[in-house]
Amino acid sequence: MTEQHGGDIVGEVLSRHGIDHVFTLCGGHISPILVGAKRRGIRVVDVRDEASAVFAADAVARMTGVPGVAAVTAGPGVTNTLTAVKNAQLAQTPLLIFGGATATMLKGRGALQDIDQIALMKSAVKWATAVSTVPALGPTVHRALEIAQEGVPGPVFVEVPVDLLYPESVVKGWYFAESGIENAEGLPAKALGLYLKGHLYKQFHLPHIELPVPTRRASGPSSREIDAKLEKVAERVRRAERPALVIGNQTMVSCHDAPSLAAAVEKLGMPTWLGGAARGLLGRDSALQFRHKRGRALKEADLVIVCGFPFDFRMKYGRGFGSKTAVVSANLSAEELRKNRRPEIAVQMHPAEFLRALAEMTGSNDGRWEGWFDAVRAREVARDQEIAASAVSDGELVDPVYFFQRMEEKMADDSVIVADGGDFVATGAYILKPRRPLSWLDPGVYGTLGVGGGFAVGAACVRPDAEVWLVWGDGSSAYSLAEFDTCARHGLAPIAVIGTDASWAQIARDQVDLLGDDVGTCLVRTPYHDVAEAYGGKGLLLTDPARIDETLDEAKALSRAGKAVCINVHLAKSDFRKGSISI
Repeated sequence: MTEQHGGDIVGEVLSRHGIDHVFTLCGGHISPILVGAKRRGIRVVDVRDEASAVFAADAVARMTGVPGVAAVTAGPGVTNTLTAVKNAQLAQTPLLIFGGATATMLKGRGALQDIDQIALMKSAVKWATAVSTVPALGPTVHRALEIAQEGVPGPVFVEVPVDLLYPESVVKGWYFAESGIENAEGLPAKALGLYLKGHLYKQFHLPHIELPVPTRRASGPSSREIDAKLEKVAERVRRAERPALVIGNQTMVSCHDAPSLAAAVEKLGMPTWLGGAARGLLGRDSALQFRHKRGRALKEADLVIVCGFPFDFRMKYGRGFGSKTAVVSANLSAEELRKNRRPEIAVQMHPAEFLRALAEMTGSNDGRWEGWFDAVRAREVARDQEIAASAVSDGELVDPVYFFQRMEEKMADDSVIVADGGDFVATGAYILKPRRPLSWLDPGVYGTLGVGGGFAVGAACVRPDAEVWLVWGDGSSAYSLAEFDTCARHGLAPIAVIGTDASWAQIARDQVDLLGDDVGTCLVRTPYHDVAEAYGGKGLLLTDPARIDETLDEAKALSRAGKAVCINVHLAKSDFRKGSISI
């Protein structure tokens, strides 16, 4: 039987916490974690870039409510994850990232890939810690998973030196071989041998003493305070004539019961706008859900309830409300509750629990808001008609608005949509309707390009029978197109759609107008479909609008047959989003 090692301890703790996937790019420093996880029935998915490993873990956490896990090797393996980890922190996604490290005895002595990883990771995670003994491995991993989920969720980083992961006999052999004392004689050699044996005993056999976790924990409000604030909000709802509900990303964090949350929103019965991971909560065609003209509605509303959404640039820094609008905010973060604006009522609790409790207290809408609904709905219909009228169904190349109209009709009811890009992707966001809760993945407030390959891998692992649609701009696609190789090796079959206009269009459009120069924004119409095919997927080129439907049907059939697909859509010039750059 193979000797037990530290990787088995890690795998056992992950299994007990319900972890089903570990995403990785292999390295000798972390190999035992991968083997230990596999032994416990955890699926190990190896990707082509460490950032994609973290993005895939992020997708799993968002879609399941269970922390995502990634394991990367020391040095550059860890530093390659930093953007993805920071993206998860700002999206408030619970993740556990394992980072390999040099042996405990070689720390700071110039070993391969030995850097101060903790200092680099601290600003991007809730907790960063280094394990120093094998008995501490299990308790540290357990505590890390707890910290990732408690309070405002987020990523944590655990550095694991290589000599804590391999079997004791292997580590002993390394120590004695590296020290050169195996065949040495004399007192110095004996003294060094005794020191090494003592160090090994401490590493592998001394009991672990649990130390306090050095995290700041603000005391939250009492249940009595929360109940009192909920009653105040309920009274505001009962008196409201023009209420509006805005539901943001945090509402879905660690969400294990999306149907009950959707039922609560339906019971409240007020006009609702969904953002980030909350998109899809109410399905494709809920009468409560609106996608356009949110700003005007928030100006006119007499009550706005903001759930899991800070008053940041997306909410005009808290200034996007009418002078007589009463604003209520529910958020896990005491800081985000009042960032840029002090709402009339601020409730520090999970916004999903807030909505469930509020629905119970207020009961169902009695129809008194119908006039308000009519006004909001009229604007929604007018904007949809305006978008539809802008579509061009013929021409030499493909109009992006028309393409997304056809894609919207072709997507299956179980579809998951991954958004990674600027102009093309944002155009799709106006038209594509997520079909179900936890089926829309975008980077979030950090606006990171490059999430697509990892998100699609994670989504396809979680929902292997669903259609996973990855919408890429031609600029963003190059960050993670290599993950087609991952899909081919692991039997994953997403459908990637690349909008190719040979430009970083969202930047170029305004840069040229404002500065008169397109420097740094020009691409070419690269045959991305051939690249995907070379990685083991199936590539389709679409240049003729008359072939949109048959191309989408072919991609769906290939995906059902287990083949990852890349549709390279050559786009016609479009000014649909002119003036929309965000800086």
